[in-house]
Amino acid sequence: MSRGISRRSCLMAALPAALPLGGLMPGRAHAGGQLEEPLIDSVRSALSAAVAFDAPPEPEFASTQERILYLRWLGTMSERLRRRKLDWEVRRDFLQTAWYESRRSGLDVALVLGLIQVESAFRRYAISSVGARGYMQVMPFWTRVIGDGDPSKLFHMQTNLRFGCVILRHYLDRERGDLYMTLGRYNGSRGRSPYPNAVFAAQRNWQFDGRLTG
Repeated sequence: MSRGISRRSCLMAALPAALPLGGLMPGRAHAGGQLEEPLIDSVRSALSAAVAFDAPPEPEFASTQERILYLRWLGTMSERLRRRKLDWEVRRDFLQTAWYESRRSGLDVALVLGLIQVESAFRRYAISSVGARGYMQVMPFWTRVIGDGDPSKLFHMQTNLRFGCVILRHYLDRERGDLYMTLGRYNGSRGRSPYPNAVFAAQRNWQFDGRLTG
């Protein structure tokens, strides 16, 4: 079992292993270029499992030190997110879920938060001009791909973050670890620099020094 991930993740299918820049204006939703394509079974299963969840996942830790580091991260990120989400419980649930889903997919949580900043400005109900939805601006066709077909479920926090992280991981595998090309594929601008550069710039806003001192 992976450290820092709730035991209920054993029931889920495992996956295979600053402000926006470049003309991307804050406060708007930008995604929509994700392309429908065949998915391997593990990706399809991970997406299907997400639709059933109705509560933030509970992280577990292998040591007290790991728990302390997580709580420090949570406190630091909560302060940075305060002006966008005023309620502490809303911030906690969002950050806890983003942390969980990022780790589950083998992604840097700072990168995921940077992508969310660029894509939706942390707005749960953001909709782009082409219909991409939620925090990570997931295209509605992804709900058809798994046989559910209800795009309203993409406004559910964990479903949206699970879909976004699984899709990003899927693209990262397709691009053989090239983050620049991965982000372009996610946004539908593969090979062009403004979107990846905007996400990399926003990623720096969510970096965390995880060293324990004293």
